[in-house]
Parts: sequence; structure tokens; C-alpha cells
Amino acid sequence: MEHVLAKTILITQTIELIANKYKLSIETARDRFYESNVPEMLDDDETGLYGSSALYLLSLYEDCLKKASE
Repeated sequence: MEHVLAKTILITQTIELIANKYKLSIETARDRFYESNVPEMLDDDETGLYGSSALYLLSLYEDCLKKASE
């Protein structure tokens, strides 16, 4: 619970990065982000992802895209 603000900021920043990089609307980028497994990983406080950067979360998102297309 203590990392909720950090996670909220990271998620918002990551969604903006996805939207900009892939030329998507914020809504579409949000939907695609939440369809990946990154939010699930972010919810696990033991991974420490709440202390990562939005760029790192973007790379995790892109890894999920690559794995899904294989």
C-alpha cells in the first residue's frame, strides 16, 4: 500500500511512453499496457519495480510483446 503513489506515477509515465512510441491514443496505450503482465509484476512489492523508471517498465512491456508474438 505504501508504494501506491509511486506505482501510479510510473504507470502513467509508462502509458505515455507507449502512446508516444507506438503512435497510439492514451486510451489504447492504457488498454494494451493493462493487457500485458507488467501491471501484475508491478503489484508484487517484492520485485521492487515500484522503484524502477518508466523506461524500464517500457522495456518490460516490449519484452512481453516480443514473447507474445513468438
